[in-house]
Amino acid sequence: MKATFGAGCFWHVEDLLSKTKGVKSTRVGYTGGIVSDPTYEQVCTDTTGHAEAVEIEYDPDVVSYEDLLDIFWSNHDPTTKDRQGPDVGRQYRSAIFFHSDSQKESAAKSRDDLGQSGRHSSPIVTEIVQSGKFYPAEEYHQKYLKKKGY
Repeated sequence: MKATFGAGCFWHVEDLLSKTKGVKSTRVGYTGGIVSDPTYEQVCTDTTGHAEAVEIEYDPDVVSYEDLLDIFWSNHDPTTKDRQGPDVGRQYRSAIFFHSDSQKESAAKSRDDLGQSGRHSSPIVTEIVQSGKFYPAEEYHQKYLKKKGY
Protein backbone atom coordinates (compact mmCIF):
# COMPACT_ATOMS: atom_id res chain seq x y z
CA MET A 1 0.00 0.00 0.00
CA LYS A 2 0.98 3.61 -0.47
CA ALA A 3 1.08 6.56 1.96
CA THR A 4 2.29 10.14 1.45
CA PHE A 5 3.23 12.68 4.11
CA GLY A 6 4.55 16.23 4.21
CA ALA A 7 6.19 17.24 7.48
CA GLY A 8 8.85 19.83 6.73
CA CYS A 9 12.14 19.01 5.06
CA PHE A 10 11.70 15.66 3.37
CA TRP A 11 15.17 14.38 4.24
CA HIS A 12 14.37 13.76 7.91
CA VAL A 13 10.92 12.32 7.24
CA GLU A 14 12.27 9.95 4.59
CA ASP A 15 15.09 8.80 6.86
CA LEU A 16 12.71 8.14 9.73
CA LEU A 17 10.12 6.26 7.69
CA SER A 18 12.74 4.22 5.82
CA LYS A 19 13.78 2.73 9.18
CA THR A 20 10.22 1.75 10.09
CA LYS A 21 9.52 -1.98 10.05
CA GLY A 22 7.02 -2.76 7.31
CA VAL A 23 8.01 0.17 5.09
CA LYS A 24 9.21 -1.40 1.86
CA SER A 25 10.38 1.71 0.00
CA THR A 26 10.50 5.48 0.25
CA ARG A 27 11.06 8.31 -2.17
CA VAL A 28 11.07 12.05 -1.65
CA GLY A 29 9.41 14.47 -3.99
CA TYR A 30 6.88 17.19 -4.56
CA THR A 31 3.08 17.05 -4.53
CA GLY A 32 0.02 19.16 -3.97
CA GLY A 33 0.92 21.99 -6.33
CA ILE A 34 0.08 23.43 -9.71
CA VAL A 35 3.36 23.09 -11.62
CA SER A 36 4.19 19.93 -13.60
CA ASP A 37 7.61 18.36 -13.08
CA PRO A 38 8.86 21.01 -10.63
CA THR A 39 12.50 21.27 -9.67
CA TYR A 40 13.74 21.82 -6.13
CA GLU A 41 14.71 25.35 -7.08
CA GLN A 42 11.18 26.06 -8.33
CA VAL A 43 9.56 24.58 -5.22
CA CYS A 44 11.81 26.76 -3.05
CA THR A 45 10.41 29.91 -4.71
CA ASP A 46 7.11 29.20 -2.91
CA THR A 47 5.20 29.72 -6.17
CA THR A 48 4.49 26.11 -7.25
CA GLY A 49 2.13 25.20 -4.43
CA HIS A 50 3.99 21.91 -3.92
CA ALA A 51 4.94 20.42 -0.58
CA GLU A 52 8.13 18.52 0.07
CA ALA A 53 6.74 15.05 0.73
CA VAL A 54 7.66 11.43 1.22
CA GLU A 55 5.82 8.69 -0.64
CA ILE A 56 6.14 5.26 0.90
CA GLU A 57 5.16 1.73 0.00
CA TYR A 58 4.34 -0.30 3.08
CA ASP A 59 3.10 -3.74 4.07
CA PRO A 60 -0.15 -3.31 6.05
CA ASP A 61 0.34 -6.77 7.56
CA VAL A 62 3.47 -5.45 9.28
CA VAL A 63 2.73 -1.76 9.91
CA SER A 64 -0.72 -0.18 9.88
CA TYR A 65 -1.62 3.17 8.38
CA GLU A 66 -2.56 4.27 11.90
CA ASP A 67 0.96 3.38 13.08
CA LEU A 68 2.39 5.50 10.27
CA LEU A 69 0.12 8.36 11.32
CA ASP A 70 1.44 8.07 14.89
CA ILE A 71 5.00 8.36 13.57
CA PHE A 72 3.99 11.34 11.43
CA TRP A 73 2.36 13.20 14.35
CA SER A 74 5.21 12.44 16.75
CA ASN A 75 8.02 13.70 14.56
CA HIS A 76 7.07 17.22 13.51
CA ASP A 77 5.10 20.20 14.79
CA PRO A 78 1.60 20.05 13.28
CA THR A 79 0.69 23.44 14.78
CA THR A 80 2.98 25.65 12.69
CA LYS A 81 1.57 26.79 9.36
CA ASP A 82 3.97 26.53 6.42
CA ARG A 83 6.96 26.01 8.67
CA GLN A 84 9.00 23.38 10.48
CA GLY A 85 11.76 24.72 12.72
CA PRO A 86 13.98 27.07 10.73
CA ASP A 87 12.45 25.97 7.40
CA VAL A 88 9.78 28.45 6.33
CA GLY A 89 7.57 28.32 3.24
CA ARG A 90 4.52 26.57 1.85
CA GLN A 91 6.67 23.61 0.76
CA TYR A 92 7.30 22.79 4.44
CA ARG A 93 3.63 22.53 5.40
CA SER A 94 2.22 19.70 7.47
CA ALA A 95 0.08 17.58 5.17
CA ILE A 96 -1.34 14.11 4.79
CA PHE A 97 -2.02 13.16 1.17
CA PHE A 98 -4.53 10.31 1.37
CA HIS A 99 -4.83 7.56 -1.24
CA SER A 100 -8.21 6.12 -0.21
CA ASP A 101 -11.35 6.98 1.71
CA SER A 102 -10.19 4.81 4.61
CA GLN A 103 -6.89 6.74 4.79
CA LYS A 104 -8.84 10.00 4.71
CA GLU A 105 -11.04 8.85 7.60
CA SER A 106 -8.08 7.56 9.63
CA ALA A 107 -6.13 10.77 9.06
CA ALA A 108 -9.06 12.98 10.08
CA LYS A 109 -9.76 10.88 13.19
CA SER A 110 -6.11 10.94 14.24
CA ARG A 111 -5.94 14.72 13.69
CA ASP A 112 -9.10 15.23 15.75
CA ASP A 113 -7.84 12.93 18.51
CA LEU A 114 -4.52 14.77 18.65
CA GLY A 115 -6.28 18.12 18.75
CA GLN A 116 -8.41 17.01 21.69
CA SER A 117 -5.52 15.35 23.54
CA GLY A 118 -4.12 18.54 25.00
CA ARG A 119 -0.66 17.61 23.73
CA HIS A 120 -0.42 20.89 21.81
CA SER A 121 -1.47 24.30 23.07
CA SER A 122 -2.07 25.60 19.53
CA PRO A 123 -4.53 24.23 16.96
CA ILE A 124 -3.48 21.50 14.54
CA VAL A 125 -3.04 23.03 11.06
CA THR A 126 -2.20 19.85 9.16
CA GLU A 127 -3.91 19.62 5.78
CA ILE A 128 -5.60 16.37 4.80
CA VAL A 129 -5.94 16.30 1.02
CA GLN A 130 -6.42 13.83 -1.81
CA SER A 131 -3.11 12.60 -3.16
CA GLY A 132 -2.35 13.80 -6.65
CA LYS A 133 0.57 13.49 -9.00
CA PHE A 134 3.79 12.85 -7.09
CA TYR A 135 6.93 14.21 -8.73
CA PRO A 136 10.08 12.48 -7.48
CA ALA A 137 12.75 14.91 -6.33
CA GLU A 138 16.16 15.05 -7.91
CA GLU A 139 18.40 12.04 -7.28
CA TYR A 140 20.69 13.90 -4.87
CA HIS A 141 17.71 14.31 -2.51
CA GLN A 142 16.86 10.59 -2.46
CA LYS A 143 18.12 8.84 0.71
CA TYR A 144 20.03 12.06 1.42
CA LEU A 145 20.69 11.48 5.12
CA LYS A 146 21.64 7.85 4.53
CA LYS A 147 24.23 9.03 1.99
CA LYS A 148 25.42 12.22 3.68
CA GLY A 149 24.47 11.92 7.37
CA TYR A 150 23.20 14.69 9.58
